[in-house]
Amino acid sequence: MAEPTEQEKEETQKVMADAATADPETPSEEGEEPARVLNQDEIDLLLGFEGGKGGQDRSAGIYAILDRSMMAYEKLPMLEVVFDRLVRVLSASMRNFTSDNVDISIDTMVSMRFDDYLNSIPLPAMLVVFRAVEWENFGIITIDSSQIYSTVDILLGGRRTPKPARVEGRPYTTIEQDIVKKMADLVLNDMSSSFDPLSPVTFSFDRLENNPRFAQIARPNSAVLLIRLRVDMEERGGVIEILLPHATLEPIRDLLLQTFMGEKYGQDSVWERHLGREVGQTMIDVEAVLDERRISLGDVVDLKIGSTIMLDVTPKDPVKVRCGGVPLTTAQVGRLGDKIAISINENISDFRDYLRARGAI
Repeated sequence: MAEPTEQEKEETQKVMADAATADPETPSEEGEEPARVLNQDEIDLLLGFEGGKGGQDRSAGIYAILDRSMMAYEKLPMLEVVFDRLVRVLSASMRNFTSDNVDISIDTMVSMRFDDYLNSIPLPAMLVVFRAVEWENFGIITIDSSQIYSTVDILLGGRRTPKPARVEGRPYTTIEQDIVKKMADLVLNDMSSSFDPLSPVTFSFDRLENNPRFAQIARPNSAVLLIRLRVDMEERGGVIEILLPHATLEPIRDLLLQTFMGEKYGQDSVWERHLGREVGQTMIDVEAVLDERRISLGDVVDLKIGSTIMLDVTPKDPVKVRCGGVPLTTAQVGRLGDKIAISINENISDFRDYLRARGAI
């Protein structure tokens, strides 16, 4: 094959240079679609950056795809049942604590990242870090300033103002910290009782923090569940936020995945009475055993009509009364009219310990 001449080399280089500098919107051949190139605004939108602001919008772009990997609370239907019970119980506890009309409702239940929550907390703040003893993990309760100042006004006899006065820039006093701790204890106790029918757990106070950065209980990118409770005390109130990392709920995740049917939570007295009445009317077979003897299979095969099996008891000896193979009591054999009957010698209650040891009750 002949080597290309200098003129052919120059023409080839010229064609390659023209192809490199060609407009991507111009079709290379007739009938072909032009190459699509994203501009800077489209790239920013894809990555989740707001155009011209330099901020990040986690509701769009790659951030939205990553955030969808977090376990949403809708996948845990029992959580709504638990926190609905918490709202009812906590409302009564707050009424007793403040001696005022208190109405608590669930504002939002959202899944988010732990670092995003810490960045959203306004300062000054009071964060109560609590421990879930049985689950061996932590959670956070945050009470906003409006709720703190409203509770202080009610407990200390302040004026009924719709918006309590807030002094900017000062830390919370010792009295306010003590009141926050008492409110946190109420929430923790009621939350323990709300989870108790599902899985017994003890939420205990661990520490009180003023700086959100000192309340690190999970990794910054860890998924957490945030429950916002709206507290209305006539014309005053505020917000109580409960943060539970998904790692904290992991030990009872299988229980939270259950779908609870019905409005009642816990024991159903109507169903218990109905079940007890039906069980009491159930027919069962009761056996009266005079004696038992072990014999070989060969002796059983040789049994014929008229064969006799010798027992080590007499007709006057007591017989064993059994139900389903479980001994209940003893009785004496007798006759009632033209039928054979037994007379109970001992109360069945005397055998409860034996039955309990055998796992029968």
